[in-house]
Amino acid sequence: MSKRVLLIEDEPNIIEAISFILSRDGWDVCTHSNGHDAVDAVLRRAPDVLILDVMLPGRSGYDILTELRANSETQALPVLMLTARGQTKDREMAERAGASRFMTKPFSNCEVLQAVKELVAS
Repeated sequence: MSKRVLLIEDEPNIIEAISFILSRDGWDVCTHSNGHDAVDAVLRRAPDVLILDVMLPGRSGYDILTELRANSETQALPVLMLTARGQTKDREMAERAGASRFMTKPFSNCEVLQAVKELVAS
């Protein structure tokens, strides 16, 4: 049985790259591209792991993650946060919001695949 990953990202090239590498490895990949109804998308799809961009149209990934962590259904969901801004304060904000893992762009497909596997295994 394949594991489900939900990718919430608004950059088409990143969506395509991550979807390809995870699908090729046997993951069932769903995508969503805005922050407005991202929490609803997570609740509806019930993924095994969430890949969440920090900067999304409508709402920040930090706000989305804070809401997910406050919900008993999603508080333990493994979340890999992606951002183009890799400063210490960005990493600290992700940790405070409850990110399981934090990765800066650009990243290698191999790094994303390894991170997702580790998040589901833990």
